[in-house]
Amino acid sequence: MKDLQFQRHRRLRTTDSMRALVRETHLQTQDLIYPIFVVEGEGIKKEVPSMPGVFHLSLDYLTEEMKEVRGLGIRSVIVFGVPKEKDEVGSQAYCETGIVQQAIRQIKQDVPDLTVIADTCLCQYTDHGHCGVVRDGEIVNDESLTLLAQTAVSQAKAGADIIAPSNMMDGFVAAIRQGLDEAGFVNTPIMSYAVKFASAFYGPFRDAAHSSPQFGDRRAYQMDPANRLEAIREAQSDEEEGADFLIVKPGLSYMDIMRELKDRFPLPIVAYNVSGEYSMIKAAAQNGWVNEEEIVLEKLTSMKRAGADLIITYFAKDVAKYLSQQ
Repeated sequence: MKDLQFQRHRRLRTTDSMRALVRETHLQTQDLIYPIFVVEGEGIKKEVPSMPGVFHLSLDYLTEEMKEVRGLGIRSVIVFGVPKEKDEVGSQAYCETGIVQQAIRQIKQDVPDLTVIADTCLCQYTDHGHCGVVRDGEIVNDESLTLLAQTAVSQAKAGADIIAPSNMMDGFVAAIRQGLDEAGFVNTPIMSYAVKFASAFYGPFRDAAHSSPQFGDRRAYQMDPANRLEAIREAQSDEEEGADFLIVKPGLSYMDIMRELKDRFPLPIVAYNVSGEYSMIKAAAQNGWVNEEEIVLEKLTSMKRAGADLIITYFAKDVAKYLSQQ
């Protein structure tokens, strides 16, 4: 043993304070974006069955929830709307009195220092559940762009700080950027769902948003999970068209994509820790199979390590509490 030569890496792991001193990746409350589901009506605070701890909220419960979120140190929320009425063109998405527009106005009035991000899509608002206009059974691209731009402008008028289009139509960033600029919102950023895969992890979200397709699926516009180079092309197009942030969705199964985008593009990268990822951990924790706090912090830290600057997560309130205790 006297002549044995090797590195003593464990010197930097000996104590909690030593490990903290050399920690390379840090998860912070300000990295988190909290998704909320706002519904029409009054007196509604109803838990989503497949997402324990996530609620449908009517506007009379919204301010209380947003004050709690801000009090935990979370600085950003993304708003999803669940309307009472749907039609073939999703007109409630771009209606000035739509549920998302009402929610944005209320949040900016009551908790003005929260950054409000508006999800910009049609699927929650169309009676067929697809993210664009349907003609003869086909989701048509260019006609959908007009409605998506209208939706973005209406959300910006309501006070949204950031527009987050999630539809995966070709040219959606260019159309929305032009629409915002022409309406005078040249300083409103676009957080593009640049790389959104046709994933099996979205099931609980569709339960929450009431947005399941009534026919077919979304594989004609969302990405094939097997494709990596296509993800880079999608992100490059969005950067060239004027995106200010790039989202990778889902996060957990696509951290290789996240890292490539972080290395290639000079824009903030956003991981979406999606509903299926959330519900699996909640279910396992409720059964006593995993330690929820430890596995959540490990998972989100790994997304930061993979290149995410920000993380959209239903765990945001839980994580804010975990971090404050640390």
